[in-house]
Amino acid sequence: MLPEARERALLLTDVHTVLHLDLTSTEDFGVEATISFRCTEPGSSSFLELNGGTDVTLDGQPAPYADGRIALTDLAETNEVRVTARMPYVHDGDGMTETIDPADGERYVCAHTSMDITQKVIPCFDQPDIKTTFSLSVTAPSHWTVVANGQLDSRTSGDGADTWTFGKTPPFSSYLFTLVGGPWVSVTWDEPYAPAPGGTLPFGWHARASQGRELERDAEELQRITSSCFQHYTKIFEPEYPYADYQQVFAPGLNWGAMEFPGCVVFRDSYLTQGAPTELEKEWVASTIAHEMAHMWFGDLVTMKWWEDSWLNESFADFMGFDVAGVAAGYTDAWTSAAITRKPTGYRADRRRSTHPIAEDTDKIVDVDTAFANFDMITYAKGNATLAQLGHWLGEEDFLAGVNRHLTAHAFGNADLADFLDSLDSATEHDVRAWAEAWLRTTGFDTLVVTRDGDIPVLTREGSRLHRLTVSAYDDAMRLVGSRDVQLGDEPVRLEEFAGRVVVPNSGDETFAVIRPDEQSWAAITAGLSSVESQLTRALLWWTAIDLCESQVIGVDELIALADQHLRPETHPLVFEGVMRNLQAITRRYAAPGEVADHLAVIADIARGATEGDPRLAPGASRVLARLSSDRDHLVDWLAQDDVDPSVRWAAVQRLAELGDPSHIDVESQRDQSVSGHHAALTAQALVPTEAAKAEIWERLMGGELGSHEYDAVAAGFWGWEQADLLRPYLDRYVTDGLALARRSGQAMADVIGDAFPRLPLSPAVRRELRAAVASALEAGEVPTVLARAWNDALDDLDRTL
Repeated sequence: MLPEARERALLLTDVHTVLHLDLTSTEDFGVEATISFRCTEPGSSSFLELNGGTDVTLDGQPAPYADGRIALTDLAETNEVRVTARMPYVHDGDGMTETIDPADGERYVCAHTSMDITQKVIPCFDQPDIKTTFSLSVTAPSHWTVVANGQLDSRTSGDGADTWTFGKTPPFSSYLFTLVGGPWVSVTWDEPYAPAPGGTLPFGWHARASQGRELERDAEELQRITSSCFQHYTKIFEPEYPYADYQQVFAPGLNWGAMEFPGCVVFRDSYLTQGAPTELEKEWVASTIAHEMAHMWFGDLVTMKWWEDSWLNESFADFMGFDVAGVAAGYTDAWTSAAITRKPTGYRADRRRSTHPIAEDTDKIVDVDTAFANFDMITYAKGNATLAQLGHWLGEEDFLAGVNRHLTAHAFGNADLADFLDSLDSATEHDVRAWAEAWLRTTGFDTLVVTRDGDIPVLTREGSRLHRLTVSAYDDAMRLVGSRDVQLGDEPVRLEEFAGRVVVPNSGDETFAVIRPDEQSWAAITAGLSSVESQLTRALLWWTAIDLCESQVIGVDELIALADQHLRPETHPLVFEGVMRNLQAITRRYAAPGEVADHLAVIADIARGATEGDPRLAPGASRVLARLSSDRDHLVDWLAQDDVDPSVRWAAVQRLAELGDPSHIDVESQRDQSVSGHHAALTAQALVPTEAAKAEIWERLMGGELGSHEYDAVAAGFWGWEQADLLRPYLDRYVTDGLALARRSGQAMADVIGDAFPRLPLSPAVRRELRAAVASALEAGEVPTVLARAWNDALDDLDRTL
């Protein structure tokens, strides 16, 4: 809780942690910890967190241990406490996560921490503004490799088990502690870095043994992206890279997409795809690598004081991820991906009742569960877009100067919004405090409206923020004829030089605001969208059409017709894949049940055409076609071919199961025994459209035995596109049974239960029944915080649909 955290942060300083972990037992693991620290008020009392320990001792004696805390009383000016305990492995990704790989039976153990989860692994002062050094040793089976925050110092062989000893780390917050152990396959190299001893740093990529082929396939590109980003960051950031090495691990069981553990970044293992990744997946990997590396400075070197400033970590890393993937790693269309896949999630989040300022009020973040819910698309996508606008407004030189002053002033410490603004203010003549008040401390987004005064376009703003953006003009065939940089505030901007022209504001997607073109411009856009030369502007215009559909200005049928006309000639894979994803989401959420089959048929046919054209479009289009096609013979013929991509094969198996033919699931499961194959099979089984199959799957879904990734996979199949009548009895049960499961589970499971909300085409009457059931549960209270946030968001989405 925040008051306790504030008190403890004032009380404790100069913390150092020495750890030994024993992972050799498959029943539980052993912890030996020595924690030294200074106390600013001798005689005071405090506590260590340790959640789930058994056989806990403190300084060799039975510990005063209750409710996840070890009491520390009558503290001296300098203190050293020793704790030993046995701790349980977990299977939900919140703690020391044990995974058995179905492909080969190998065991992996990974400390998936973050937020307040480290206390499920080791005793610690589990809050972001108490930093500690870590000196770690780990005893593990001798055929394993262990990777952790510190650089490996030594490995000592024993009787069937080896001990890995890692160097002392710089101080960082306890939520960033990790280690990962298992029979990893690895690609390592020495990365040039002049400030390092010997002029290089140890770098590496690691993956499960069963993913060796995929790691070998992608290793050269993964190394190239990593090196390019690292060299870029170490040039633009003034503080040196803070850690002794840089390891990256594709690890099983991670609930986040990736996590920025200092010197040991962990990615969800699904990022290393079994089949050939699509162009959009490649860009996402590059942006995520750049995102997590940015955290070595933003988040790890300089950390927020409390969770209300999580945006100082995530908004910056998200912005830098897309930017650096483009300028350094060669993914020059990363911002196109952001425009059609990332930013829309920010707009959608900002329309909900759960919206909040990017920089939230401290007193609103009362506990870690509330903070967990704010790791959302306001913090990531909107924060990213807002920082992009800030950089565009200030100019790159002033922006980077302010950033570097911030990083230098608070290195190895903690900072908040006021500290960041002080740094920016010292680097620019712009009024950054007024900017922050308008952009970071308020909610919602502005609308940029084009009207006409005769032939002259006039740009106005509905909202309250200053925007710097590009306005482009086109002829009636959507050929670019000119662009202009505009600062738009309270006063309308007359675009006299664009008289009679089609006008697109924010054509470079520099700001966070939706656009509403005038009637003349919209008519030309809908007639000539595919003729717009800039793929970034096309992505922006596609999002505008999608937003108009979600706002019910145009119908789903109009959006599908626009795609039928203009997505077929699309040649850019990021635009194509991004729009296809949005079309499917729109159909699922906004189409009437009787319209769904026709809409899916059009989307599938667009995909079919793309599989036969540009080879860069084919991987993404093939997945869509396999998942949506109703041509059973074509799907079966696809499965008879040995060279079909595994992702496409599973999509075909899932579609056949949804169409009533589950006979291919077991065959494909024998063919593909990987983790991704296991999850794909779960999805396929959940799609089978019979009452008996759905009843059996429901018991698994709500039984409490599934891990979080398995739960995601089952839920993804359960709510079938065209199964509304079959699934109607489960709508109310989702509320009652899901709530019961969340109450007896943890944070991670509550999150995936919320993600499993039944988003499928329903009649208005049924949508209202579902809405009433969820609202009633929320009004009754005792819904866990994380699930309550997800359900309130779902209510807002239902209301927009209705």
